Amino acid sequence: MPRLHVLAVSARLPDWAEAACAEYARRMPKGYEVQRLDLKSEERARAAVPRGSKLIVLDERGREYDTERFATLLQTPSAFVIGGADGLSVETRAAADVVLRLSAMTLPHAIAQLVLLEQMYRGATLLTGHPYHRK
Repeated sequence: MPRLHVLAVSARLPDWAEAACAEYARRMPKGYEVQRLDLKSEERARAAVPRGSKLIVLDERGREYDTERFATLLQTPSAFVIGGADGLSVETRAAADVVLRLSAMTLPHAIAQLVLLEQMYRGATLLTGHPYHRK
């Protein structure tokens, strides 16, 4: 069972973004498998967070993490929720264990999801000693 979840409130990703996100999810080291779900509403995304998982929401008002700190989020079962075009509600942000910002810049949904998956892959390889991440 995957212990990392990406729950995205959105329409379907463009083919190029879907292929890139799927590739990073496929390459995750053993023990860091990712399940990705596209959901039609924020309520469904919150309901899809597995019991016992840390709720991490992506929001422009969140805190930025460097790669090493981000990697620590992958050490426990976690669900990353990406909001739709209007972001996430105050209630969802308040319920989060972590409110994370990927960038100070506004990113299209497809790019945000791709950056998240790449950083998940980078963080997992860092934790497992794989040479992908270099300083």
